[in-house]
Amino acid sequence: MQIRDRIKELRRVRAGDLIPHAKNWRTHPDAQRDALRGVLADVGYADALLVRELPAGGLQIIDGHLRAETTPDVQVPVLILDVTEEEAEKILLTHDPLAAMATADQKQVHDLIQSSAFENEHVTEMLNQLERDIQRSNQALKDPVDGVEVEIPELFQVVIECRNEEEQQTMYERMRKEGYRCRVLTL
Repeated sequence: MQIRDRIKELRRVRAGDLIPHAKNWRTHPDAQRDALRGVLADVGYADALLVRELPAGGLQIIDGHLRAETTPDVQVPVLILDVTEEEAEKILLTHDPLAAMATADQKQVHDLIQSSAFENEHVTEMLNQLERDIQRSNQALKDPVDGVEVEIPELFQVVIECRNEEEQQTMYERMRKEGYRCRVLTL
């Protein structure tokens, strides 16, 4: 398989001059915005935004919308890609989901969190949530669900539709008298 290098250049551009992609499907809750501001304040920019040059001029964001929106007056690093609109849409659609497919080593994450000090409470909460999510995910994998046979007894039921509540009560009492276990349901 031949893999093409689609990066044309690295450039620094004022974030507010970048054009958001109209088909960006990501939304950003306040907790994410707060955490990003905290990381930018604590660490700064450590990744480039992905953009493409538009035929009519200007640079369109493919990845990095929230970073650009958060720091509109900052000169940000952008990787200018040599991609068509269709290819840009493919990247827009797959870039974050591919990263989300990664799994986590619980001990490595825990050790990193313990050895990293962030002053921003939103970043700390994000990392605490990350650790809780990993623990829940790992616990779910350890809980024996698949492969364990659960015995479900056979159960035969009849549902009788009644015209009104009075008829329902009469039918319930009749069936109970005949020795059937009954439940009253109203849908």
